[in-house]
Formats: sequence, C-alpha cells, structure tokens
Amino acid sequence: MYFFITQLSLCDILLTTDIVPTLLLTVLYGGSSVTLIGCIFQFSFFVMSESSECLLLSVMSYDRYLAICNPLRYNSIINHMFCVVSVTIVWLIGFTVMFMYMISMYHLHYCGPHFIDHFYCDLEPILQLSCSDTTTIYKEILLIGVLNGFSPFVIIVISYVCIVITIMKIPSNTGRHKAFSTCSSHLTVVSMLYGTLFIVYLFPSKGKSLTLSKVLSLIYTVLTPLLNPIIYTLRNQDFKKAFHKLRLV
Repeated sequence: MYFFITQLSLCDILLTTDIVPTLLLTVLYGGSSVTLIGCIFQFSFFVMSESSECLLLSVMSYDRYLAICNPLRYNSIINHMFCVVSVTIVWLIGFTVMFMYMISMYHLHYCGPHFIDHFYCDLEPILQLSCSDTTTIYKEILLIGVLNGFSPFVIIVISYVCIVITIMKIPSNTGRHKAFSTCSSHLTVVSMLYGTLFIVYLFPSKGKSLTLSKVLSLIYTVLTPLLNPIIYTLRNQDFKKAFHKLRLV
C-alpha cells in the first residue's frame, strides 16, 4: 500500500508542478502568456499525470480487494515484483497517452483568437483555437478516455462491490468497521477525482457554466493533490505513530 501511495504522491507532484505556476500567474497578474508548444506540453503532462493516477487508483483498489476478500493470498500476489511491474505499466501507459496527445495537437493548424479563458491549457479551449478538422482527434480522445479513464473506474467499482459484499458477511460491527477503514481513504480520493472528471469531461459542454467548469477543474488539479496526503495521513495509524514519535524527539 505504501509503495502505491508513493507513486500517487509522484503523480500529484507532477500535476501541481504543471498547473499551479500558471494558476498563480493568472491570479496575481490577471492572466499569463504561453507559447503554443508550451500550452500543448502543459496539457500533455496534465493528461499523463491524470491517466497515471486513474490507473494507480485501480491497482490500489485491487490491492484493497485482495486484502479484504482474499487475505490468505495477499502476500503471495501483492509482492515486490507485482508492485514494480504494475507501476511500470502504469507509467508507460501514461507517457504513451501523453505523446499521442502531443503529436495529434501539434499537427493541428491554429488560427486564433490565441486566447484561452481558463487558468491552464485544457482540452476544449485548445481545440477551439484550431481551424483544422478535429473530428479525428475527438474520436481519439473518446477511445483513450474509455480505455484509460472509464476502464479503471469499472475495475474500481467491481472491486468495491466485492469488498462491500465481503464486509457485510463479517458478523461483528467492530470487524466491519475495521475492514472498511482500510479502504475509506482510497474511496474518498476516488470519489473526489472521478466525480469532478466525469462532470467536466463527460457531460455536454453546451449550457454548462464556464465558471463551474473552472471551479470543478480546481478540484482535481489543485484540491485533490493537496488533500491526498492529508487524507492518507490522518486515516493511517502508522503515520500517526511516526508523527507522535517525531514530536517526542
């Protein structure tokens, strides 16, 4: 679990490093300028970070599933080799998605107005600047979204359905509470991330407030990376014990 949390923290660091500087410039000076290549790079790194995080959360849900539903086989399946291989695959997929977006967007022709009403270079604002036919790239986006966004969500849902069924079979309330507490932090992070991503990217943009989209974007680009360490720290007894020892020293 701690190995996967370190990788999740790395995703959050990459995401905030990519988004927050532009956000601060926009807030402090009422706007910021960026080159076209820089804008495409920013969105591509954002996609890589979010894609890797979605995949990591699905791997972590499988980790929780084995820990609760099949604890006797947990140590034999979730070993060091499994962790290294799964994380390597996650990052390779994330980088592959990043380069696919970079190549597709770089080959579009942009004719203005060269203005993005957002605090970072998001997908829809970039495509609105293009004079090229974006039908192909929208199909590519849909395919990548299904494979890299919706599929991990399905894995998470199936894992938690099995977890809930197993927890309900535990006879004591103490046992049920202890079992559920081991995955409550993960479930909180998943709800925050996927809830906002679905609203922003799956719901039709027509009739949706631009201000609402910006606020929701703040949740998964700034607020979620900020809260992830707090959620996993406050809910973890090992972190509490380590912090208590540090205070005594």
